[in-house]
Amino acid sequence: MLGLVEPTVNSEKATNGNGHTYVNGDNKHPHPKHPDRVAHKRTKALLLSCFRIAVLITIAAPFGFAALSHISYPTMVLGKSCKLVPVMIANVFLYRRKFAPYKYLVVALVTAGITMFMGFSNEGASKKHANTELNRNGLLGLTYVLINLALDGVINSTQDEIFSRYKITGQQMMFFANVCSTIVTASLAVLPLPYIPVIHPSDSTRPELAVALEFLRTHPSAVGPLLKFALTGAMGQLFIYETIQHFGSLTLV
Repeated sequence: MLGLVEPTVNSEKATNGNGHTYVNGDNKHPHPKHPDRVAHKRTKALLLSCFRIAVLITIAAPFGFAALSHISYPTMVLGKSCKLVPVMIANVFLYRRKFAPYKYLVVALVTAGITMFMGFSNEGASKKHANTELNRNGLLGLTYVLINLALDGVINSTQDEIFSRYKITGQQMMFFANVCSTIVTASLAVLPLPYIPVIHPSDSTRPELAVALEFLRTHPSAVGPLLKFALTGAMGQLFIYETIQHFGSLTLV
């Protein structure tokens, strides 16, 4: 279905970057009585997992953008640099995935190193301005970042689980995840939603699509940067999903 290859018994074993050895698309029942029915169930389960990822991505993105309304971009980078931690935690607690002992040390050292680098990089007036900003809006902004990181951890660990269970390529997962994300986002954009913090932070019941189109009519110069953002984001995703497929989300982060 749409390029999906059903799992076979002789699937090649692989070890992802998380230190987890698996057979991509391994089938525990090599000779099922009803292969078509089994294949249909596995395809349905795969698409459902991709839909879950799409919902999480749709929810996580607004928290990242909302955080920038309260903290500076360097502070945002500081928070996102700690993404290794939620990705590892989600893999361990949600999917019982184990890592080599040195990987825990690497995560701790990388997170601590980046935090120190970013924390001591502000000097003089910049540091004073950063401290003032943190006192005013930083707590709310950092809360948004933490929520975004937690959701990212669940997303990446679920992607690892999908690659370990199903015979699917990075491009296929990218396709299905983006199709599902488009469906979810389009639904949210055309529905007259009530006030929802971060997701729909407006008292108006006007659909987000109408507001967005009005913004583009008012600011036509934004069309070019948006197209570049979409193009570069799509190209980047090709490498992101390919890396997760072969090396795991921890290595990607």
